[in-house]
Amino acid sequence: MSSNPYEVDGFYASAIAAGRHRDIVGGRWEETGRIGLALLKNAGLLPHHQLLDIGAGALRLGCKLVPYLDAGHYWATDASRDILLAGHRAELAQPERLDPAQLIEDAHFAFPGVPQSITHAIAFAVFPHLTRDHLERALISLQRFRRLECFLFTVFLAPDAARAQSPYRQPDGVVTHRGRAPYHLLEIDVQTMAQRCGWTLTRSDAMLPRGQVLFLAVQGHA
Repeated sequence: MSSNPYEVDGFYASAIAAGRHRDIVGGRWEETGRIGLALLKNAGLLPHHQLLDIGAGALRLGCKLVPYLDAGHYWATDASRDILLAGHRAELAQPERLDPAQLIEDAHFAFPGVPQSITHAIAFAVFPHLTRDHLERALISLQRFRRLECFLFTVFLAPDAARAQSPYRQPDGVVTHRGRAPYHLLEIDVQTMAQRCGWTLTRSDAMLPRGQVLFLAVQGHA
């Protein structure tokens, strides 16, 4: 049995049926949505840009971005399309501004059906729940978006190789692990992976919920 609840059969269906679509995307709904929007604006996102929200869940960030971006400029992926559609039904003030066809089921970070016009991408609080190969897969797949100006993503870090071997308590109190969710990584490993996949990373000093660390990735090597 998987240690990750998101991979348990029926997890999404039962939560949606119980009206818990907000709860299963990690809580701190309003705070996290505001933070994500602010990070994207600081990275240069303007209404005319086109945004890919990776692992968008119930549109915790999407409900902020859909009113901000020009109509049709928000795209979202998630392992469960049902949770995306639950967010579309319940969380958008103007659901007509987002075609449900732009909510795409994608458990493999292949981004099927996402247009080449994407200029910005974000994966907020996604990779802490997944093994490192998922991040690598996303970095490889995102290379096909030639207009992409930046990709923002968060991870948990352990401060050094010795402490990475054991459970590590993050600044906000959550305990992360090397071998099960929530996962932590070493910064050097994140940087090396990104470089191998054709990206240059900048670590942000932004203070994020639960002690996550934000990286800004741009295509090409410094």
